[in-house]
Amino acid sequence: MRYAIKLFLKRQRFRNFALQTNKPIFIMAFDIEMIRQVYANMTARVDKAREIVGRPLTLTEKILYNHLWEGMPSQAFSRGKDYVDFAPDRVACQDATAQMALLQFMHAGKNKVAVPTTVHCDHLIQAKVGAETDLAVANTQSKEVFDFLSSVSNKYGIGFWKPGSGIIHQIVLENYAFPGGMMIGTDSHTVNAGGLGMLAIGVGGADAVDVMSGMAWELKFPKLIGVKLTGKLNGWTAPKDVILKVADILTVKGGTGAIVEYFGEGATSMSCTGKGTICNMGAEIGATTSTFGYDDSMRRYLAATGRQDVVDAADKVAAYLTADPEVYANPEQYFDQLIEINLSELEPHINGPFTPDRGTPVSKMKTEAEANGWPLKVEWGLIGSCTNSSYEDMSRAASIVEQAVANGITPKAEFGINPGSEQIRYTIERDGIIATFEKMGTKVFTNACGPCIGQWDRAGADKGEKNTIVHSFNRNFSKRADGNPNTHAFVTSPEMVAALAISGRLDFNPMTDTLINDQGQEVKLQAPKGDELPTKGFDVEDPGFQAPAEDGSGVQVLVSPTSERLQLLAPFEPWDKKNISGAKLLIKAFGKCTTDHISMAGPWLRFRGHLDNISNNMLIGAENAFNGKANSVKNQLTGDYDAVPAVQRAYKAAGIPSIVVGDHNYGEGSSREHAAMEPRFLGVKAVLVKSFARIHETNLKKQGMLALTFANEADYDKIQEDDVINFLDLTDFAPGKPLTLEFVHANGSKDIIMANHSYNDSQIGWFVAGSALNLIAAGKA
Repeated sequence: MRYAIKLFLKRQRFRNFALQTNKPIFIMAFDIEMIRQVYANMTARVDKAREIVGRPLTLTEKILYNHLWEGMPSQAFSRGKDYVDFAPDRVACQDATAQMALLQFMHAGKNKVAVPTTVHCDHLIQAKVGAETDLAVANTQSKEVFDFLSSVSNKYGIGFWKPGSGIIHQIVLENYAFPGGMMIGTDSHTVNAGGLGMLAIGVGGADAVDVMSGMAWELKFPKLIGVKLTGKLNGWTAPKDVILKVADILTVKGGTGAIVEYFGEGATSMSCTGKGTICNMGAEIGATTSTFGYDDSMRRYLAATGRQDVVDAADKVAAYLTADPEVYANPEQYFDQLIEINLSELEPHINGPFTPDRGTPVSKMKTEAEANGWPLKVEWGLIGSCTNSSYEDMSRAASIVEQAVANGITPKAEFGINPGSEQIRYTIERDGIIATFEKMGTKVFTNACGPCIGQWDRAGADKGEKNTIVHSFNRNFSKRADGNPNTHAFVTSPEMVAALAISGRLDFNPMTDTLINDQGQEVKLQAPKGDELPTKGFDVEDPGFQAPAEDGSGVQVLVSPTSERLQLLAPFEPWDKKNISGAKLLIKAFGKCTTDHISMAGPWLRFRGHLDNISNNMLIGAENAFNGKANSVKNQLTGDYDAVPAVQRAYKAAGIPSIVVGDHNYGEGSSREHAAMEPRFLGVKAVLVKSFARIHETNLKKQGMLALTFANEADYDKIQEDDVINFLDLTDFAPGKPLTLEFVHANGSKDIIMANHSYNDSQIGWFVAGSALNLIAAGKA
């Protein structure tokens, strides 16, 4: 009986009678009937799609065609051209983005979410002292937000994962992901679920609201990148090195508009969680998502996490959960781009600093570091985040720590870990892995994102000293982890993090170099070892799950009108059907401008539910092309330089529109829609750039803004600091028709610049209405 109650916390769909009797209990996966229905539809839909397309299908195409909003496929779609409506199976939101997503959903007029949805509290917990203390502080400081998310989830039928339960993507992999499914999530690393054969895609909150409201979700039919993995990982090489190598090949924008499908003997030889690591960091190449075909590693993982019923259902359609044989036999005929990596020859990589696509094999790091002046002393090693927080990752890293402890080697750098979930933390504590880490003085932080998203109160970071840290996270943009622009952050595998932290040297190569122990002896570390899955099985006492009320009609969602953390939303104004004229240039951003630059995380996370307050961080990290400074732009009304939000608020108060100009891959990084909502709220009308990251472009469109690209990239250089901009033909806004902008310079001269866009008719409807949400609320979407 006690065992049944404990498992009920982990599995929502128990037989009700099981809690009241001592009869045998049948445990089912979350939403198993929905999963079975996906598989029931799959054979006929995929067979029809294969007939229409007229050739064998990739796994990606099978999943896409099985999730068409229309149901049975009726036409073939062109990759990179056609906008297509899909019906995702589920939605997941993390606490920082869930606030705005659910505040928007409250305007949709629905009584309950239309598809299975979950909220996960993982972003608002700062890493500082250690798990117990940090979680208690978060529960006090963010109580208002957690209570809001708990109550709104309870009201609208949403599963709620409490603070400390774990990182959204690890929990999704452990509980909800399934081969052949499609899900969206309000975090760019939703793609982690590709490790279980899903198409899992990061989106903005407005996209999530569409699906939660029972509407279709639109996506441009993606191009396909195939990655053929031959050989087998060995020695110090880990799954992380696969994606570090791919990132080096494709760069941070090489996967834009594409889904990456991994296959080959190397793929099937890897663990399910290793596949998840690879898919997770696929967000850093701009890919829509990444995935792997269904195989034995997925069967093992599903069974180990209590989902044998999913295995049983998936096995019945196993041939549909991977590409047709002809595809992998002749991949060059079916993918738009093909990459081949021999895992047997792959060397461990260390990527960075300041960008996740600058790859350096460990054997070349010494030369590269010295040539570039990178600090060789490693100050911190960090393992965890959603990317590398699995049992296998922790056990392999611990095997390196165990060697160091056994050989009398004192670590030269500080060390910290973030377990991915309470299930992982409980299990590795039971199996002695945490105790191993603690022998080396490791700080065990909360089961949460922590330093990965800037939630790290690092002692001394405010000094701004030049230093090096190594971590197993995905992103290493300037100021990302600790707020210090001089912290050189490098991305590598958990095993390499452990070795580099112990050695205290960025140029340490564990395959060739030795360490000196407390006896003055040379010690060479042996290659890491670890279990793919716990031999005694996973265990957990309280995973931290709260099931929603069956009937939420009586649940009240309270938001205080004086709150600094939460603010009810007011609809954005619709377009007045006139050309925009007299617009001021707010900023011409130079170089990399990620969503971290547009809407910083870290201490600003506390305002994610308050649009007015968080708008005070709008574009404060972007570099002004005219003076090389961040958060310093010219106020054309006064001639003075001031903070970007202050200047924009001055324009808004005066009723003057503005535009933002940017460089390549503008909006790269996190899916945070605040980077689109803040400019919209403060009166920016358009963003004109050389190119966009996919999610950010969509977020701008959803919020009723103009997302435009230079028809001629060289026109970026024509933009001057005192420019006033007039739209000459916005009244003729139509799909495929470029817009004409007049830039009037301070000396009276003018430049006419053509701007392209990718809006279709429905997206233009969002602009006309003022936002996509306005259409939903009006019942016209």
